[in-house]
Amino acid sequence: MPKDMSCVRVKQYKSSNINASERHNERKNESYENLNVVEERIPYNVHFKDPSDKSYMDVLRKLESEGKLSLRGLRQDATLFDELVIDVNTMYFERNGGYEYAKQFYEDAYRFLEKKFGTDYIVSAVMHADELNIAATDDLGKDTYHYHMHAVVIPVVDKEIRWSKRCKDTELRGTVKEVIHQVSHSKKWASTELARDEYGNILERSNGKPKFIPSYSVLQDEFVDHMRSCGYSDFERGERGSTTENLTSLQYQIKKDTERLAAIVEKSAAMKNQVDALQEAIDSKTLEYRQADADYVDHYEVNRIQPVGYGAETVSIYTEDFEFMRDLANEGVTSRRKIQQYERKIPELEEKYNKLADRFNALVDKCKPYLIAIQRVPDLVKELINKVVDRLGVYGMEYLHNPEPKVKKIERKRHREIER
Repeated sequence: MPKDMSCVRVKQYKSSNINASERHNERKNESYENLNVVEERIPYNVHFKDPSDKSYMDVLRKLESEGKLSLRGLRQDATLFDELVIDVNTMYFERNGGYEYAKQFYEDAYRFLEKKFGTDYIVSAVMHADELNIAATDDLGKDTYHYHMHAVVIPVVDKEIRWSKRCKDTELRGTVKEVIHQVSHSKKWASTELARDEYGNILERSNGKPKFIPSYSVLQDEFVDHMRSCGYSDFERGERGSTTENLTSLQYQIKKDTERLAAIVEKSAAMKNQVDALQEAIDSKTLEYRQADADYVDHYEVNRIQPVGYGAETVSIYTEDFEFMRDLANEGVTSRRKIQQYERKIPELEEKYNKLADRFNALVDKCKPYLIAIQRVPDLVKELINKVVDRLGVYGMEYLHNPEPKVKKIERKRHREIER
């Protein structure tokens, strides 16, 4: 069985392209690049953080106006949003309860996002339950949906603003003037954890500088640790050190469908090889058979009846094959007659069976009192039978076993007395 594995994919968005993510996540499109979206299932999607009627940019501007974040010093094309797609394979949820289990799972996953980014800086978090998984649907024979969560966050870090050297108050120069909540993707995802080998030694890059663990890899570890603490221990972390790029929904579906197609083609090729091998063996045996019988094989011309409009076509078959087919046809006719004879006897046999069953049931009814007495008072029944046997004697016992001859004998004796 394939392992259940988690994955957290991260994608960056600027102000110029965030609308595309918003339309997809909030289901605002009239049509979707992911062809597996079932629009009737959209009401089943669950929002853990809903931007309501605000756009993602509106949420960011509101936070800026409230002083909860700062865009100071950012370029016009700077990254303002990060989208995290949290995912576990479809069959994991199917084995654990489906839709209801997925809702609880992603609600706990949302708590991880709150700790990681802060509730204020989560723009939207929604579980999609409306995307059909074609492969799982084919395997299970029922509509099966791929549950996953899209979360759009604003990468914010605390930045210290210090007094410059131009400050007239010399004591303030270089000290912290204020702390602002700066939007900064690069600083939010800066790699700060040193990479170490199995012995705890710090690994180095080719230039001799220390090597750091990529921040996205740290994110995977943190997510799995959080879910473990919530009681989810039956799935594993995604492949460590993977360099797989994030894919759009359409690319992801194409990739999966391509993998399925490749598997089907491979299976078909294997089956074709088996068929070819069998056909080769059949051809070989047929050739041996024909060569062995070539000296005495004779041909008979027979007509093969074709559908109306196609006429008759003459073919040749071997004498031995023709005789075999003729004998087989004769056996079929004979067998059919025997079957009909047996079928005609069925009502008679059923009637005999019913009569025997009636006699058996009547005998059971007569014996019931005796059987009940044997079960309840066996000693008394045995004593009674012994007394009866003693009184009747040998002839009496014969009468009990075969009363008819005894009655007839008595009647003949009476007739003789009357005649005298």
